[in-house]
Amino acid sequence: MFKQVLCTTAVLAALATSATAAEKMRISLQLPLTSHLGENLVLFEKEVEERTGGAIDVEIYDSATLYRDKEVPAAVGSGSIEAGVASLTRYVGDAPVVDVFYMPFLFNTEEKVRAAVAEGSVVRSVIEEEVAKTGGQILFWQAYGGAIMLSKGGPIRTPADLEGKKVRVFGKTLGDFVSAAGGAPTLISGSEQYLAYQRGTVDVGMTGVSGVKSRKLWEVMDTITVTNHADIEFVVVVNTDWWNGLSPEIQGHIRDAAAVAQDDVRDRMAQIEADAYAAAKENGMTIVELTDEDLAAWKAVAQPVYDAYLEATGDAGKRILDSVSGGS
Repeated sequence: MFKQVLCTTAVLAALATSATAAEKMRISLQLPLTSHLGENLVLFEKEVEERTGGAIDVEIYDSATLYRDKEVPAAVGSGSIEAGVASLTRYVGDAPVVDVFYMPFLFNTEEKVRAAVAEGSVVRSVIEEEVAKTGGQILFWQAYGGAIMLSKGGPIRTPADLEGKKVRVFGKTLGDFVSAAGGAPTLISGSEQYLAYQRGTVDVGMTGVSGVKSRKLWEVMDTITVTNHADIEFVVVVNTDWWNGLSPEIQGHIRDAAAVAQDDVRDRMAQIEADAYAAAKENGMTIVELTDEDLAAWKAVAQPVYDAYLEATGDAGKRILDSVSGGS
């Protein structure tokens, strides 16, 4: 009997050890799991847990249940959470170079975007080096598509239509662009924009069209103006100390999982946007395309934004802009 008790105790102890052996990787996400970034994290979770044989247990906290997007850089950098998803522009305070993606109309083709976010490119290398100084490091990038403008009662075709209006923005450079066009920028987190539109806190919205679908913004806005004036990039960032505590083998498995997730969302982005435009139209929104003349008016007010970026970023910013204009 005593021997049986010892065996039972040993088995229970082994099971307890096994149950607690998995290393938790908690990830904060501001969007719902039904968004394409949420779906992408679910894919990442599946890949990680399969590749590591369950040694890493990924837990996704969506819809800003733990941290709002603006809180993610500090939370990850301090180690309060192992990982988080943030709009790249949330790092602008520590790394002003990140806002190159919000230079008005700079990334106006898919080819330019893909070249910039490619492993080893000047843009990506400089940005990742700067972000790594915050205590967190970029594990992979998540495409979010082009920026659009939202309004109620009519489109925002030209800078004149922004004159004196309050505009939701999600980064400093986008705010500079709105100011240059005569509007009043208001920084509002993605998870808070629905209420901001509903309450009239701002007159005009700015987001990616996929966000219109995932957040059902057609309930509070009725018009989309397809400006595509910026490329919106999100990044999945991991705490550096936590990452360095993992074995090289586990790190390799997580990197492989990240590569799968990163390629999947980038390759599906065009269809994701097409589906979101279709959903917006089905739910009563008016989709407005700009003419060449309209675009020329927007570009004409954009130069101060480029000047401010170069002033804030110095040689690093110049390297990045030169690499984009040079097509490398």
